[in-house]
Amino acid sequence: MFGFLEGLFGEKVDIGELISMGATVIDVRTKAEYQSGHLKKSVNIPLDSLSANVKKIDKNKPVITCCASGARSGAAKSFLKSNGFVSVYNGGSWTSLRKFEK
Repeated sequence: MFGFLEGLFGEKVDIGELISMGATVIDVRTKAEYQSGHLKKSVNIPLDSLSANVKKIDKNKPVITCCASGARSGAAKSFLKSNGFVSVYNGGSWTSLRKFEK
């Protein structure tokens, strides 16, 4: 389904390849949600504190945002794009990204 949505919006990207190449994965769920389960190499920056932490994120690396369903990660992607990030992608649900963990 994710590939289908990418096609609809004209953005085809191999999320698995980006992750294997060292993309930064930002989980924008709350701290409690993150502690209940997350990707090993993800960084937890809750959506409501993203603006205060944006300078901590490397603009030179691809960024993949994730959350519980894809809604908050979509908002995070939009925010990062508006703050000068070029390579930023909505990874959707963090559980859908688990298949890319090694």
